[in-house]
Order: sequence, then C-alpha cells, then structure tokens
Amino acid sequence: MIIIAGLGNPGGKYEKNRHNIGFMAADEIARRWRFGPERAKFQSIVSEGLVDGTKVLLMKPQTYMNESGRAVGEAARFYKIKPSEIIVFHDEIDLAPGRFRMKTGGGAAGQNGIRSLISHLGADFRRARMGIGHPGEKELVMPHVLGDFHKAEQPWLDAMLQACADALPFAVAGDDERYQGEVMRLAPAPKFSPRQAARGEL
Repeated sequence: MIIIAGLGNPGGKYEKNRHNIGFMAADEIARRWRFGPERAKFQSIVSEGLVDGTKVLLMKPQTYMNESGRAVGEAARFYKIKPSEIIVFHDEIDLAPGRFRMKTGGGAAGQNGIRSLISHLGADFRRARMGIGHPGEKELVMPHVLGDFHKAEQPWLDAMLQACADALPFAVAGDDERYQGEVMRLAPAPKFSPRQAARGEL
C-alpha cells in the first residue's frame, strides 16, 4: 500500500487557487482510477482505490497547507508506511507553469506544506512538484499562490492533471524517473515565462 497526498487548503474560497493544485491532482487521480467514495479520516478527506493492482490511500489534508504533515503523518503511522511509499503532489513556484518534476528528499524551498511534512515524516518522502511559476518579486508570491488560475492557464493545467493521473502506474511501481518523463511527454509545458503568466500576458 502507498499513500498519495495532494496538498491544498480546504474551503470553497481556496478551491481554484494555484496553491490547491495538489487537491486538483488528487481529484483527477480519483476520477481516472475510479476510487471509492470520499470520507473523513486522518484529519483529511480520503478515498481508496487500486492503481495497477497496488492499493492506494488518497489524501487531501484538511488541516490547511501549513499543517499538512500532521494529517499525513497520522496515516503513515497508522498503516506503518515508510516515507519512500508516500507521494506528495504540491505546487512549486520554482518551476515554470506546466513543468513537472519528481524529487525524493531535500529541503522545503519555502513551501510550508512540505516543511510540515518534513517535520512529521523526515525528508525522504517523494514529491511530485507541479510548476505554477514565480511572479518575479518576493512580495508577489503570496497573492500569486493564493490567486486563482487564469482562464488562459486552464489548457496546460488540465493536460498536466490528466497526465499525472494517466501515467500514475509508473510512480506506484517506484519508477519516478519514468513517471516524470511520461507526464512531460503527455503534457509538454507551454512556452512562456512565469513572469508573463504573473502579469496575465498569456
């Protein structure tokens, strides 16, 4: 069994935020692989399903982003799941919009959800980093990540979410390099700069 956690903030006002791309990925995975009904458990909305025969617990922590580790840590302890069997989908401002990278270990790079997970799990869980671009100025980061995706961003966003779900058997099998490559093959990143995206020049 593995845990897949999508990070975000609960509540309707955050639903379409860039910061909630992890929740969006979790929802797409649940649809694509026909997971069971959602229920409340481990301070999260969870559902279960099979991906190529591997049992997956899909989590959307309801603790708010900055406390995501409390929820995922609770589930990991309950099921005795190692960090290497946990995949976390989250927004990444240091990747251009539509870029996708898998990474195991390392620091939080300013992502508070990842910082919380490190404090509860250690650093050695797997991160599915979904690029949303950097607005260019430090003071613009918070309004950028807590802002909704522009309508013009929807095509690459939908493509990346679908690719993450379609290629998931590679990640479940532990082949993160192949998974990353397949996601980017299915959903090539658009050719524009993060600063263009931030200024609405798409």
